[in-house]
Amino acid sequence: MGRIVDQFLQHVANALILGGTYALLGIGLTLILGVMKVVNFTHGELYAFGGFMAYYFVSGLGWNFFVALVAAVMLGILLGALIERLVLRRMRSADIDSTMVAMIGCWIALQNLSLLVWGGVAKSVSTPFPTEPLMVGPIALSWLRIFVLCAAVGLIILAYLLLQKTSLGKAMRATFQDRDTASLMGININLIYTATFALGSGLAAAAGALLGPVFVVTTTMGNLAALKAFSIVILGGLGSIQGAMIGGFILAFAEELGSGYISSGYRDAVGFVLIILVLMFRPTGLFRVRGERIG
Repeated sequence: MGRIVDQFLQHVANALILGGTYALLGIGLTLILGVMKVVNFTHGELYAFGGFMAYYFVSGLGWNFFVALVAAVMLGILLGALIERLVLRRMRSADIDSTMVAMIGCWIALQNLSLLVWGGVAKSVSTPFPTEPLMVGPIALSWLRIFVLCAAVGLIILAYLLLQKTSLGKAMRATFQDRDTASLMGININLIYTATFALGSGLAAAAGALLGPVFVVTTTMGNLAALKAFSIVILGGLGSIQGAMIGGFILAFAEELGSGYISSGYRDAVGFVLIILVLMFRPTGLFRVRGERIG
């Protein structure tokens, strides 16, 4: 009996660590979908971009690991701002189908550019953390994974405070509620859209930079990450930051427990089956925001 409990606690610890990065992916995407009404097919590639930048700065340039992570996130924010400025702003008046095609084109272009630059071989990001795990009773915790969880939770808190406590966050929420009225009240919609896409992109890059050292960095790592990000947004409910956060942890728990008690081969399938079951009873997601506001 004790062994079963120990195994369960280990799965819970692993799920908590993975859930933090899933929440970052979901929050970034739900911001873009909620405020801009744009289906961001490049979200997974921005996740991969963060992983590759962390690898390049650490292994290629020999930078300090923590400085490299910050730089990777900053570049993710910059890349997101460029995509919004060069692609989405030009298509502001286009229909949703044209915008989706443009974003799919950006996704394909970014992935092929990544393959051209980095090749198809997986990259490993070295870290300063010891390989010996921290033992908390029967639970073995990697120091790297502990850092990843703490960093992810810190970024989630910062994103939430930005949206709830700053003038930029209030402007984002006002734009989500009614873009035309927000514009009449003096809010610069172009600036808000750029800031929103840049912030969402930065959170995706942060997730990639944090998980890159845990696993490996590959040119196709963004494909599954994008699917999971969309699943988290659907599960949590469009416009709900809390929903995206909780949805990320729910998906992580479903995957970890499914992998541990059913089969590791069905790890990803278990999470998607859970989402299907939830949507059968809650088509708008678990935490759909009422009153047409983001938060």
